[in-house]
Amino acid sequence: MSRLAPCAALLCGLLFGAPALAADIDVASYGYPLANPFEATIATTPPELRSKVPSDDDIDQADYDLKLRPEREFELPDNFWPVKKLRYRLAEQSGRAPLIFIISGTGASYASGKTEDLKRLFYGAGYHVVQLSSPTSYDFMSAASRTATPGLSGPDAEDLYRVMIAVRAQHPELDVSDFHLTGYSLGALNAAFVAELDDRLRSFNFKRVLLLNPPVNLYTSVSNLDRLVQTRVKGIDNRTTYFELVLNKLTRYFEEQGYVDLNEALLYDFQQSGQKLSDEQLAMLIGSSFRFSVSDMAFTADLINRRGLIVPPNYPISESTSLTPFFKRALQCDFDCYIVDQLMPFWRDKFNGGSLPQLVDQVSLYALEDYLKKSPKVAVMHNADDLILGPGDLGFLRRTFGERLTVYPRGGHCGNLNYSVNGDAMLEFFRG
Repeated sequence: MSRLAPCAALLCGLLFGAPALAADIDVASYGYPLANPFEATIATTPPELRSKVPSDDDIDQADYDLKLRPEREFELPDNFWPVKKLRYRLAEQSGRAPLIFIISGTGASYASGKTEDLKRLFYGAGYHVVQLSSPTSYDFMSAASRTATPGLSGPDAEDLYRVMIAVRAQHPELDVSDFHLTGYSLGALNAAFVAELDDRLRSFNFKRVLLLNPPVNLYTSVSNLDRLVQTRVKGIDNRTTYFELVLNKLTRYFEEQGYVDLNEALLYDFQQSGQKLSDEQLAMLIGSSFRFSVSDMAFTADLINRRGLIVPPNYPISESTSLTPFFKRALQCDFDCYIVDQLMPFWRDKFNGGSLPQLVDQVSLYALEDYLKKSPKVAVMHNADDLILGPGDLGFLRRTFGERLTVYPRGGHCGNLNYSVNGDAMLEFFRG
């Protein structure tokens, strides 16, 4: 059955008898203040309500490089020299401790903001922490991916697993009691596939795995984000671009404040001011960020594989070559474009793939349904107002995870990961 047009949540509940075992948190007891999912996604949690975590000065951490030499048809162009080694970050406790791997979200590097927030949370609780880039990031695609065509969840998980094994081998002195795994957004989907792979190969025997705001139907999630770019925004015409509109609002806001302070609380405070962005403007900001990630991925996949869709296959590329014209061309490509032009042809050629509905089933949580139902160590935390969820997605999570699913009423897409209530719940889950 195709998952491209999932049944409505109510109908699914009637048909399948979705159990009421999931922990559904009510708004009053939860206390998260942002009811607007667009604001929550961008501004995250007010500073005073965030988890108490150590500062970077109190964390024993360093960045390391792995030279993995993934076997591919083509060598990397010369201009990719900075990412021929995969970089990751390790935060190390002074003695024996559990180790947790964190997989970043779509297009994000190991040092992205949300990955850093999670690192501080777990390090403060006594964990060794390894931060990994997303398989959709240009650095991972360049230095660690055997296909340089991310989006196939099985091969992406195999690449991540190979990286994790290499990380462990690079630190034989690290005293580890247990291994754990988490990821947010697309990184959560990756974590689910890595967990299933490890249950077969037993290299880590992960004790607990937590999926934070995962896409259920990957096609639905990316389609939701792609559509945000198409939002009609009042005040934008042929003479005024969206970015000019936002810049003007920020300028007026700083004039009203009397100073410029670009700290982490900026967006939250900004959204409480008279210059706040409308829902349509927030939607376009979120959609634009996602489009940049997809364009970067499409550009990198095309260039590494010499497909000629964005960069002519024999175009001379060196360290001094300007790639701006090609990236502008890549910006015209949304996720549908990437699927049709690159992912589907590659999947059919290398993996004997079939139709788009078959691909969607294979790369989404549906492919792991039986495993996830039976695996007590895997849990999910999600938000009822998450922008990436489609009709029937929460119903699937309820049927599949039961009491291992926690649904928060607010938070948008990953906006509440740094909320103290969420942080406490994460630590409680990993402590068992």
